[in-house]
Amino acid sequence: MMRFKALATATVAGLVGTIAVLSTGSAAAADPNKAPGGNFDLSVWQLQEPVGSPGSPTTIPSSRLQGANGYQDSYFYTDTRDGAMTFWAPEKGVTTPNSKYARSELREMNRNGSAADWSLKGNHRMNATLRVVSVTSNVCVGQIHLGSGGSSTKPLVELYYRANGDIVAGIENSPAGGQTPHTVGHVSLGKTWTYSIAVSDGRTIDVTVNGSTTHYTIPTSFDPYKQYFKAGSYNQSSSDSTTKGARVAFYGLTVSHG
Repeated sequence: MMRFKALATATVAGLVGTIAVLSTGSAAAADPNKAPGGNFDLSVWQLQEPVGSPGSPTTIPSSRLQGANGYQDSYFYTDTRDGAMTFWAPEKGVTTPNSKYARSELREMNRNGSAADWSLKGNHRMNATLRVVSVTSNVCVGQIHLGSGGSSTKPLVELYYRANGDIVAGIENSPAGGQTPHTVGHVSLGKTWTYSIAVSDGRTIDVTVNGSTTHYTIPTSFDPYKQYFKAGSYNQSSSDSTTKGARVAFYGLTVSHG
């Protein structure tokens, strides 16, 4: 049984402009000669890449990501044409034990270096300005993921971009699983767009794409769990190919809690 209920859809006037102002590393401000850490505040992020040993992907701590000469490689780098923070996830790559898909993705951290793990109570938001450069079939570009509080390794919500241009919010029905897809927008491949994923007052998920917001009620079964944000290229297809995959370019990325 589906336990999430869509409450309403409304246009939020001026949101696109707001995101552009709030985001660190907008297209106009980004320096293409700096590593991503020179254009974006990466003090609250840790990077996971699709390399390493089976079941144990390589992670790069915030301390190595920060600054104009911070970490970058072929999976995570600044596009020298426009300064975008770019994530590349091929179809063949090292995955986590609970997934068969490779990713180049940021995981939210606290500024003291510990893993972010926040309560649903209060208000929590991640804003992004981005474009999907290439995708085989489907890529997750943003998540609210379950943290401590139980044994589930599911997300609360995942935001997908599909090869046909549809943007889909996958809303988890319970910590045990069962995700329900909701189409929340459509953008042509290669075009820049904005999203916001938020939790409001511990009871509502707000998903905004290009200024249009949809609300979903959070079932009480999620109450014991804390959460954290993720953003990047979490490819949703797998094969033996190292040239097919999903490349995602970010021009703005911020998180806030209150």
